[in-house]
Order: sequence, then structure tokens, then C-alpha cells
Amino acid sequence: MKRLLIVHHTPSPTLQAMYEAVRDGATTDEIEGVEVVTRPALTASAVDVLEADGYLLGTPVNLGYLSGALKHFFDLVYYPCLEATARRPFGAYLHGDNDATGALRALESITTGLKWRAVRPPVVVAGRVGKDDLEDCWELGATVAAELGTV
Repeated sequence: MKRLLIVHHTPSPTLQAMYEAVRDGATTDEIEGVEVVTRPALTASAVDVLEADGYLLGTPVNLGYLSGALKHFFDLVYYPCLEATARRPFGAYLHGDNDATGALRALESITTGLKWRAVRPPVVVAGRVGKDDLEDCWELGATVAAELGTV
């Protein structure tokens, strides 16, 4: 069985809703052969990353950048996972009050360095999250899980 790791920093109701939609998409009954494991960004470890076959990352955009929690996660796992996780699929979702350009640039830089493969563009929500945004999050979770499992 393949393992999908969701690493998230979920400090707000908005991010909780996005996380739940991503998780629901990843655990949909139509996808078989995938175990979904979730870890808060401050407790996720290199072992979690090495044991997973793909990743979903969730973060608020704080002052135009990734949350400190997700940055800490990357700082912790980068070198121990650098070669062993190359080409693994990932997806990401971000929420901020306005511009996420800096956070997206950082995410791309870090995941490019890790040689991870984006399955689809990140879901980025600025301001209030709507029904369409949550549907995009569900699709993100389902798409990354489907990359690992069978439909």
C-alpha cells in the first residue's frame, strides 16, 4: 500500500476547512491502495517523509511567506530526505489575506531543490474561502492520492 503524507499548519478555521477538504479528497472511496497519514508541520519528521510515497502540504501565508511551522518542517527534513525522495509527487494549498507570491516562490524553490514533482498547481486562496475553493482543495487531495493509488 502506498502512503500519502499530509503535512499542515492549520491555525485558523479557514485552513481547517481547506485541510478537511484536502483530506476528504485524498481519502475518497474511489481511490484504492493509499493510506493517508496526517502530521502537523511542527511534529512531522524526516522518518514520516521517508516512509511516504507522496505529499500534500498546507500552510497559511504569513507576511507574504510560508508559515514558520512549514518552514521549520522543511528545515528539518531537507537534507535527510534530499536524495531518497526525489521525483515523489506532491501538491500544496495556501491561504492568505492577500498576496501569496513570496510563499509560492519559496515553496517552488524548496520543492525544486528536493526534486519533488508537482502533480498540479497549488490551490491558493486569498481572503474568504468559498465553495469553489473547497472543491479545488478536494480535487487537489484526490489528484495527489490518485497519482499513488488505483482508481
